[in-house]
Amino acid sequence: MSDYKIIADTGADISQEILKRWDVDYCQLTFKFDGEETEYKNFDMDTKVFYDKMRKGGVARTSAINSEGFKDKFKVYLDQGLDVLYTGFSSGISATVSSAQSAAEELRTEYPDRKIIVVDTLSASSGAGLMVKFAVDNKNKGMSIEENAKDLDSRKMGLSHWFTVEDLVYLKRGGRISPTVAFVGNLLGVKPILHVDDEGHLINMTKARNRKGSLKMIVDKCVENLPEDFKGPVFISHADSLDDARFTAEYFKERTGVKADLISEIGPVIGAHAGPGTIALFAEGIKR
Repeated sequence: MSDYKIIADTGADISQEILKRWDVDYCQLTFKFDGEETEYKNFDMDTKVFYDKMRKGGVARTSAINSEGFKDKFKVYLDQGLDVLYTGFSSGISATVSSAQSAAEELRTEYPDRKIIVVDTLSASSGAGLMVKFAVDNKNKGMSIEENAKDLDSRKMGLSHWFTVEDLVYLKRGGRISPTVAFVGNLLGVKPILHVDDEGHLINMTKARNRKGSLKMIVDKCVENLPEDFKGPVFISHADSLDDARFTAEYFKERTGVKADLISEIGPVIGAHAGPGTIALFAEGIKR
């Protein structure tokens, strides 16, 4: 059985330190602010600085990784005689997986003895990060690259994603809600509850009357879908809102007795669309 390298991307919202500990390499999506020439990679800017710029009116635009970027990254390991398993940011949200698939197709001709498998996680933020953790655990258990990819494909449809945002203006910019809904919602303190569906799209599901209500609701929605013997793992991510992430973790523990395994920061690539204050909760349930 050939050895293989797991590669992720920064749409998974897992820190560099943790990815290094997991022995996972990554490709970085990029972003730039309107009116500025500089294009940044996801880890180039401190998240606090990024969200402060957004709060002051900065509008960030993101770009997917192109196929050349993937080819360069994959070849590092193919040249070492390793196979490559890439777990990618949802194709329902980004063109990144499509670029990876194009790169893999080209490289299979150049490296006919190597395996390159691209898994579309249909997941975002630390939901994609949880899929990376599954891949790492599978590899550590001795699964082959094919067995690992098959397991990931079978598990992704049970991965629950629940989000809430603090300010509706960012969803308005992305075209997910109308300007009128955003204005009235912010005026009334309404907080949307969002979900990633079976096609990997971020969709608006319902709403809560206030911030604390929205944090509790994403937990309640997630818990509704958990098996009776659920013991984790649970990932929570936040956009410069650590206290609210901790509140969410505590409420989840109160409801289930299960402690969150990881609280991570939402990086600029996801944060550009969701905005500061976003909280997201991920766990493996009965269905999405």
